[in-house]
Amino acid sequence: MTLPLRVAVVGAGPAGIYASDILTKNDPDATVDIYDRLPTPYGLIRYGVAPDHPRIKQIIVALHRVMENPRIHFTGNVHVGVDVSIDELRGYYDAVVFATGAERDRTVAIPGIGLPRSYGGADFVAFYDSHPDREQTWDLSDASSVAVLGVGNVGLDVARILARTGDELLYTEIPPHVHAALSNSAVTDVHMFARRGPAQAQFTPVELRELDHSPNVQVVVHPEGMEFDEGSEAALRESKSLRMVVDVLSQWAMRDPEDGPQRRVHIHFLENPVEILGDETSGVTGLRTEHQELTGDEGIRGTGVFTDWDVQAVYRCVGYRSEPIAEIPFDDRKMVLPNVAGRVLQAAGPDAEVLPGVYATGWVKRGPVGLIGHTKSDAAETIANLLQDAPHLTKAPHRDRAAVHAMLVAKGLPVTDFDGWDRLEDFERAAGVAVGRERIKSISRPEMTEVAGVR
Repeated sequence: MTLPLRVAVVGAGPAGIYASDILTKNDPDATVDIYDRLPTPYGLIRYGVAPDHPRIKQIIVALHRVMENPRIHFTGNVHVGVDVSIDELRGYYDAVVFATGAERDRTVAIPGIGLPRSYGGADFVAFYDSHPDREQTWDLSDASSVAVLGVGNVGLDVARILARTGDELLYTEIPPHVHAALSNSAVTDVHMFARRGPAQAQFTPVELRELDHSPNVQVVVHPEGMEFDEGSEAALRESKSLRMVVDVLSQWAMRDPEDGPQRRVHIHFLENPVEILGDETSGVTGLRTEHQELTGDEGIRGTGVFTDWDVQAVYRCVGYRSEPIAEIPFDDRKMVLPNVAGRVLQAAGPDAEVLPGVYATGWVKRGPVGLIGHTKSDAAETIANLLQDAPHLTKAPHRDRAAVHAMLVAKGLPVTDFDGWDRLEDFERAAGVAVGRERIKSISRPEMTEVAGVR
């Protein structure tokens, strides 16, 4: 008799939930337990998407339907690799799939990066999304002009939130402390800097257009960076989405400045940040960039022409990175779990062997690139390989969910489950109704755990 497949998925964001859904659809006997170190599911959607993106947050509706599958079980407040070792987990599951994502900032190796008021974009995202384990205070009152390094979707989110007023976001789920920080903001000008040209921009048309939706914000595209070469033209011919981005940017570059909006977002192309100016006492006092020129093949080179920009804060949005997981190999160069098509390797390198029964999906597998929708095809590849390997995997000796729960309780872990998420959601909606809003996000891990805790 073949035992039904038992799989643990570590990470309850879209990557982990999609993988669980694909697995249970392709193996009608398989069961999945999804673990997350937070008391809540949904990962990036809850703690990485700007609060004024309700369209993206609606993905939660589809993810909720997946989580209602009785063969999929959510366990929150368990940090795998810290609270529970991988060896312990393998005693209860035939395979483990890591979907832990990437939520920390990549570093930028330029002088002054460590000065006061030089921030990681991911840290600011965690603040305005009220991540319970991250900084819950943010002072926006000490800088009127700020720089955002990078023009990807995260950079657009950070620039947009910096430029909006607190009251503009009261229709969202932001809690009072985020509203207060935005209401006390002194920011009038946000300068976004891109090393490359507009045809190499990494944001999507929808994200770009949303930058111009606020009646209180004027978007200014500086025309001196709107340059194209043969490589740019080739890229535009190959991508409808990129052509739409460039069309919007070109329209904005040609329009006259307005008198009305008091806040401005400036977009500068072909300006490479080379130094953050200031000192440890004064903090950031400026940003130095070197103007770039296109080389004809979508490449760039410095011109030796430098500009000092009067800014008092810098937000670096040059990409996210994954974090190592205890007992699991990690590729420090690519900042992912070393893997081949989702099969985790015993070490980083072309000659490394597969680590049996351990898999990866999502950003911890391929790096922080692509949109949420790309995660489905990524999960499909990983799960296809897991199912191919399944007949050869060592079967876990303990196969009862009750045994896993008993082990977690014996460790004194205040676990939460999916019914608890529904209770927490009701709690947040009730908090919103009390002040005439749809919901207000809970920011305290103890509070979330108490509301959502297993009954």
